[in-house]
Amino acid sequence: MSEPKRFRKRIIAIITRGLSDLGLEQVLDPLQRRGRTWRVESQLRVVMAGMLAGCQSTADVESLTTEMSRPMARLLGIRRRLPDTTLRYLLTHLDVEALRACLRRQVRVAMRRKSLTPVDFPFGVVAMDGKGTAIKAWDPNFAQRHLHSEGRAAYGLARTVTSTLVTSRSNVCLDASPIPSATNEKGHFAQALNDLERAYGDSGLFKMVSYDAGASSEHNAALVRSKEWHYLFQLKADQSSLLIEAKFNLEKLTAEQSHAESVDVEGDYTVTRRIWCTKEMADIEAWPHLATVMRIQSVKIHNQTGETAAQQDRYFLSSLPLEALEYAQWLRLIRMHWHVENNNHYIFDVPFKEDDKPWINGHPRGAVAVMLLRRMAYYMLALFRSTTQRSEEKRRVPWKQLIRSFYNAVITFTWDDMQIANRQELPSALQP
Repeated sequence: MSEPKRFRKRIIAIITRGLSDLGLEQVLDPLQRRGRTWRVESQLRVVMAGMLAGCQSTADVESLTTEMSRPMARLLGIRRRLPDTTLRYLLTHLDVEALRACLRRQVRVAMRRKSLTPVDFPFGVVAMDGKGTAIKAWDPNFAQRHLHSEGRAAYGLARTVTSTLVTSRSNVCLDASPIPSATNEKGHFAQALNDLERAYGDSGLFKMVSYDAGASSEHNAALVRSKEWHYLFQLKADQSSLLIEAKFNLEKLTAEQSHAESVDVEGDYTVTRRIWCTKEMADIEAWPHLATVMRIQSVKIHNQTGETAAQQDRYFLSSLPLEALEYAQWLRLIRMHWHVENNNHYIFDVPFKEDDKPWINGHPRGAVAVMLLRRMAYYMLALFRSTTQRSEEKRRVPWKQLIRSFYNAVITFTWDDMQIANRQELPSALQP
């Protein structure tokens, strides 16, 4: 068996197993139509296959249904071209909460398979961060109205709070909570956190929640502790008294006094990151649950000229006692928070082109539905890239190349592959 054929079959295995894990058959037809030409489950399978294959619109998905092999079409549950108007109609009427349930179901299955255990870290950490995509419409529930600074027409901003398990190899998205128009990230934090508790509170999947300064407040910190989790928040000027105290304790400490450091070569630059920690602010009156405060310094130096290109100091707060981690682990913990940006939001924006190609531009509910489906597709690709691939070299394959491989698999899937998939116990939900 040639390597390309083995590679294709691994991709097909990820697609079939991943679609089965989502439980798309539990998403109800939003209009309860009788005599339906297209089943909701089949349409959603096709959408997912399209996202995995790099489609950037419902029109691209329609084209894919004419390009894909007959065995693949049969596997997905379609027998002919699926019109983009049919797909768009479905996506704009779907129950967003039903799609979030699919995302959580995907995570629960991964937990049972032990795919989400922490990698080189003593416990699980969830990084939360806001993500917005501009569209041409707005409403009270899914997109906030904004005005262009240049005086152009108003636009809508579909926003979610992304929750990413940054300690897992694949950085799976645990949830994406839509932010209503009337509030912002900080105001929606409690709802997003409560959603996480309802979905995973009894699982032991994570022990800490991190957020940048967008949600840093004593109220939110106390809410995290009330759920018996620890918090890690970035500290900025809006917490002025805490920031002054943190700088008083840590700002004057020199590089030689740092507790740990890391050195990374990033392109033409070498970046040195240092951490200083203190527990002198523990149980401060305004933040009775505070245990550890950190200063992180990053220095970026050009490899050839030796010139300092950038230097930045940031401060962080945590309820986790300083002794719970080694200093190097504290530094790594801070860096892991940014995985939600670098390993989730970057992938959504660049390979998936979420901001440029939102699929649904004039319907907020539809735009959010597509965002949720895209996060499910991301996890299937990330799982293949980080776990199914056997070598470190293959695990670093560029996302664009990986998506192209999935496209090739979708259009070249054969009857022979189908027979082998059946012999390997294809999930019953996807049996042709």
